[in-house]
This record gives sequence, C-alpha cells and structure tokens, in this order.
Amino acid sequence: MADRFIEVSLDKRGVSCTARLLDDRAPITCEAVWNALPLGGDVYHAKYARNEIYTLLPVFAPAEPPLENPTITPIPGDLCYFTFTDVQLGTSSYGYEAEAGHRGRPTVVDLALFYERNNLLINGDAGWVPGIVWGAVVDGLDRMADACQDLWRAGALGESLSFRRA
Repeated sequence: MADRFIEVSLDKRGVSCTARLLDDRAPITCEAVWNALPLGGDVYHAKYARNEIYTLLPVFAPAEPPLENPTITPIPGDLCYFTFTDVQLGTSSYGYEAEAGHRGRPTVVDLALFYERNNLLINGDAGWVPGIVWGAVVDGLDRMADACQDLWRAGALGESLSFRRA
C-alpha cells in the first residue's frame, strides 16, 4: 500500500502540519480514520498529558478499533486515538462546559496530536490511559507546536482542530 497523508489544522490560527498514517502499525485504526475524513471539532489542550491538543468526536468507525500500536508515552508528532464513555468525561474536574458537543454521547472518540516531549498518559481518576498511535507528523511540527503553545497560553475558545486528506 502506498503511504497515505493527512493535514492536521488549527483552523482559526491558520496553521497546519502533514502526517503520514501508520498503516503498517495500526491498520484498523488508520482505515477507520481515513474512511471518516474530514473530521474536526472544538480543540482542547490537555490538562493531564501535558503537550497534547485534541478534539472530541462522535463514534465514526463501524466497530471500535482494537488497541493496536498502543502507547502511554507519546512522542512529538504522534497522532493518537482514544475512546471514552460519557461517564468518564462527565465529572466537573475535566472542565468541559455543559454545552460541549460530546455531552450525552455514550462513547466519545478523542483524536489527539502530541507536539512536544515528556508526555505521560496517566489520569488521576482512571490511571493509565493507553492510546493508539495511528499517525506521525512528517512536516510542519515546529509551526504546529508554536501554535499549540499559543493555544495553551491564549486559550482555545473558538478554535477547531481538523483532520483531512492531504
């Protein structure tokens, strides 16, 4: 199979990077994401995992991908896939507003981009939170990391994270 690429964007900031799908390591997840593109929604910056931005989406795969190519220590440029239940994300400690688009969904998909080092996927409420590494940024990570730092300091309100075929 030929390499497949996607564009990951912070739309309001006008910043994007290019990632290669890791079809050889996470084929089921890559196929599910690829078939669902374009995807996107409100962006959030991680509270627990450190250098991560993500969006929360409705389930889009016909069946939940297995935990292929898992990690709890993502590196800069990793794209990760997680699923959570509405109960897992429902406590006020997560800080999601009552109007957040994922509220009321029994299962939520979290597509994430890690932009810097020293990430550890542990949550005080749930413990270890392994993710599926399904993509790797191959161009533009420096620009995206700068925009992610700006998102952390200036805020995410009104910004969206988008994934589309390149």
